[in-house]
Amino acid sequence: MNKYVRVLSLLSILIVTLLFINAINKTEIEPSPNTSTHEMYKIKALKLPSNLNLAGERVPIEKQDIRERMERELLVNTYWQSNGLLLLKRANKYFPIIEPLLEKYGIPDDFKFLALAESAFIDETSSAGAAGMWHFMKATGKEYGLEINSNVDERYDIEKSTKVAAEYLKNSKNNLGSWTLAAAAYNAGNYGVSRRLETQEVTNYYDAKLPNETERYVFRILALKEVMNNPKKYGFVFEKEDLYTLQKTKTIKVDTAITNITSFAKGYGLTYKEFKIHNPWLRENKLNNKSRKEYEIKIPVN
Repeated sequence: MNKYVRVLSLLSILIVTLLFINAINKTEIEPSPNTSTHEMYKIKALKLPSNLNLAGERVPIEKQDIRERMERELLVNTYWQSNGLLLLKRANKYFPIIEPLLEKYGIPDDFKFLALAESAFIDETSSAGAAGMWHFMKATGKEYGLEINSNVDERYDIEKSTKVAAEYLKNSKNNLGSWTLAAAAYNAGNYGVSRRLETQEVTNYYDAKLPNETERYVFRILALKEVMNNPKKYGFVFEKEDLYTLQKTKTIKVDTAITNITSFAKGYGLTYKEFKIHNPWLRENKLNNKSRKEYEIKIPVN
């Protein structure tokens, strides 16, 4: 009997130990109702980098107003975590297309963050009618040579719209005198910015009183630049394979009409949806092309 008593005693001790460990684990997973929020989740104040700049143009964060506006955008883009992570994922997909084009056209690399701020790299039209990665309005796009109609809308062609954005930004820089003001003009227009600078007798973005959206605009670009360039510093943890990438494509040239894009896509083993993902500038299930213009169509390569 003593043998069985000893076995039962050991089993009892083992059961009590397991129950104790389980209780500890449960306590860690399910905090007490009396646990303070700060013990579970911390919202930390952010320290602004001293070298903040847009295209090499320094941000005067020693000014109280400027510091507060910069902190607002940095906090928003740090603690809106789901959106921030999605932006990081999409940036990995589209920055490789935009970066060499900006360099080719003589635009500072920082302006890729302007495109990100404009559209979040989502193929949607804004409530004001701006479209494409660079969010051009119809009038501006047409002014700079983009074809925009119900059949073809080249605002959705990332290469062509990046070229137009570069031309617009260059003109703004020449007219207003700085890249920072050029970025502001992308939001408020060259005339709108220049008129306010003249009225207020200032020449610097940070000294001007501008519309609320424009006053936030440059700081949002700066915040995105800071977070995107230093994701781990701001709490974003991911592996390289977590990021999005753009499927490789080949380009075919077409100078005739396409009467049915669904049938055309099938000829390349694609569905209509797969075809449109790579050619969003085609807005209908056909390409009219009465002028016999040469278009470049992208076909994904498996």
